Amino acid sequence: MGTPMKRSSNSRRRNDTMRLFVTTFIGVVFGFFLGLPLPTNLFPSLDLPDIEKSGLSTQALLNVLNSLKRRGGGSHKNDGPKIWVPSNPRGAERLPPDIVASESDLYTRRLWGLPSEDLIIKPRYLVTFTVGIKQKSNIDAAVKKFSENFTIMLFHYDGRTTEWDDLEWSARAIHVSTPKQTKWWYAKRFLHPDIVAPYDYIFIWDEDLGLGNFDAEEYIKLVKKHGLDISQPGLEPSSGLTWQMTKGRNDTEVHKETEERPGWCADPHLPPCAAFVEIMAPVFSREAWRCVWHMIQNDLVHGWGLDFALRRCVEPAHEKIGVVDAQWIVHQTVPSLGSQGKAENGKAPWEGVRERCRREWTMFQDRMATAEMAYYKAMGIDPPNSTTN
Repeated sequence: MGTPMKRSSNSRRRNDTMRLFVTTFIGVVFGFFLGLPLPTNLFPSLDLPDIEKSGLSTQALLNVLNSLKRRGGGSHKNDGPKIWVPSNPRGAERLPPDIVASESDLYTRRLWGLPSEDLIIKPRYLVTFTVGIKQKSNIDAAVKKFSENFTIMLFHYDGRTTEWDDLEWSARAIHVSTPKQTKWWYAKRFLHPDIVAPYDYIFIWDEDLGLGNFDAEEYIKLVKKHGLDISQPGLEPSSGLTWQMTKGRNDTEVHKETEERPGWCADPHLPPCAAFVEIMAPVFSREAWRCVWHMIQNDLVHGWGLDFALRRCVEPAHEKIGVVDAQWIVHQTVPSLGSQGKAENGKAPWEGVRERCRREWTMFQDRMATAEMAYYKAMGIDPPNSTTN
C-alpha cells in the first residue's frame, strides 16, 4: 500500500512544482515587458530534476532566465552611454557625427559599380532655367554655352518634359516639372543651400535670354577676379531695360554703380544705383545664396522686390554686387509665363499675373520693414533711417 501512496505523493509534488514554475515564469515574462526588475533569487525552491522530468530542458530555461537578468528586466535601464550631439543638425542629435550627411548634391549616379567611381567629373557650378516648350530652341542654344563644369537643371512650368528628349544634352540635365510655377517657387523648394552646397556659383536664369556673345567660363573668371558674390551679365543696351544699373558698358569689365534718374537713389551705395542686379539673370556665390534662399518668402513666388533686398546678404554690398559687362547677354522680353495665368473678371491671363507681381512687391517690402522693426525693438536699439530700399 505504501508504494502507490509514495508515487502519488511524488506526482502531486511534481505537478505543484510545475504549476509554481509556469506561474512564476509567466509573471517574469510579463514583468519584463512592463519594465520591472528581475529578482536574483526568484526560483530558490524549484526542483530542477522535477522540471526535467516534466519534459522541459533545464538548460533552455536557465538560458532564458539569464538573458532576462542580463537585460535588467526593463527598457528603462541604461545599457550603456547614449549618443547625444547638440552640434549635429536638428533631429540628428542621436547620431554619431561621422555618419551625419548634412549636405547633398544634384549629381546623378549609377545603379551599379562602386559609388567612388560614379562621377568622372564633379561640376563646380549650377545653372537653372525655368522653361516652357516654346523656348526650346533658345534654351538649346543657351545650354551649349555652358561647359561640363556646369550641372544643367530645367524647371518646366508647362509640364512638357519628354519633348526635350531629342536634345543631346537633355539626358544629362535634371528636369523638374510642376505646371504654372515660377523660378522662385522652384528655387525655394529644390535649391536648398544644403542641396547645392557643392557648387561655387548658382545661376538662376529666365528662359528668354540670348547668349550669343556669352562665355560661361570667362564669366566665372571675371566674377572671381572682381570679388562679386552676387552678379549678372550686362544687358545689351537695345534690349529691354528697366534699370540703368543693368545696362552693359563697353569700356569696362565690370561696373558696380551707376547714375539713375533724379531722385531715384537716396544713397549712391544703395539700389538701384549700386548693390543691385535684376532677378532675370542673377548669379550667386555659394555663401550669398545661403542667405538669399532664407530671404525668399515661401508664398511670394514672383520674386519682385527681392532684387532691392539682395544687398542684405553681402557686405559691403556696393563692392560685392555688380554687373559683368565683358560677358553681356540680350533680354528678349518674351512674356511667356504670363500666358500661364488665368483669365478672371474680364482680365487677360497676363494681367492677373502682373497684378500679383506688383502686389507681392508691396507685401515683401512690408514684411521686411516689419521684421526689421521687430528685431531692433527686441534688441532695444534704435533703427536706422533706411529700412526696405
